[in-house]
This record gives sequence, structure tokens and C-alpha cells, in this order.
Amino acid sequence: MMTFLARMKVKEGKEEDFVRLAKALTEKVRASEPETLAYEFFKLRDEPRAYAVYEQFASEAAEEAHRNTSHFQEIAPDLIDCIDGTYVREFLDPLE
Repeated sequence: MMTFLARMKVKEGKEEDFVRLAKALTEKVRASEPETLAYEFFKLRDEPRAYAVYEQFASEAAEEAHRNTSHFQEIAPDLIDCIDGTYVREFLDPLE
């Protein structure tokens, strides 16, 4: 299993576009990627224009397949264009 939280800041004036694109991508992922176990965007409460996405995949191969889907290839570039700087991934490992 592969799980992570990616945090990002959105450019001023791009929040509406970011939210629209994030919702569209989430809908496509949930409808067509059975090996994607969780996929959810969040607005961070105490930081202006800060967001996070929680992603969980059955395997690293499933995460790679997710990045290679036509809907990801179509939506992700515009979504990333809304981001101010880059995003940071925090990988989460289950307790043993």
C-alpha cells in the first residue's frame, strides 16, 4: 500500500480554478480507478490558499497507473498551474 498527503499553496486569484479542477479530477479517479483506495482534496483551515490531497493506492504500481490515466494527464497540468511554487508529499506508513 502507498499512502501520502500532499500539501500545496494556491496562487492568489486561482482558488476557484483549483477547486473546480480538483473536484473534476476526484470524480474521474473515484469513477475509474479501483486500485485508488482514497483520493480527497482538503482546504487547510488556518492557512490562506493552502490545500492538501490525501491519496492512498493499493500499490506503487497503482499510483503510477493513476498518474498515467488520460484524465490525470488532461487535468493535472492545469491543476499544477494553479499552485504557487511546488507541493510537498508526506508519505504515511501504517503502524506495525
